[in-house]
Amino acid sequence: MFLYHTPEDIRAPFSHYSHGVEIPGGTRLLVCSGQLGIKACDEIPDDAGEQTVLCFENIGAILRSAKMDYANIVRINAFVTSTDFLKDYMEVRNRYVSDPPPASTLVVVSGFARPQFKVEIEVIAAAQA
Repeated sequence: MFLYHTPEDIRAPFSHYSHGVEIPGGTRLLVCSGQLGIKACDEIPDDAGEQTVLCFENIGAILRSAKMDYANIVRINAFVTSTDFLKDYMEVRNRYVSDPPPASTLVVVSGFARPQFKVEIEVIAAAQA
């Protein structure tokens, strides 16, 4: 359904992602707002890995509401507040992304609106119309 582009004449991805994902015309797109590591009861775990799991679980709920799943993710934009959290984020992300993996960007930011948050993840998903 999607075409994944990782040209051999540029540097290979640093991790589990594709350099580009081509989405054919007539495809439904779902653009998700950034999801934070927070439970429905407002509990925020202190651990960056646990926050990452919650981000992806929240994304999963949004995907299911659109009759999609993690395999429909074509783009991930992730934000962490410290390089110390990169390994935890990537280990969790790799449990949720499929093969071939989506296009992805990971940025270290100075913080979020609430200092308890360490990770925020937004995705774009696509499915046949």
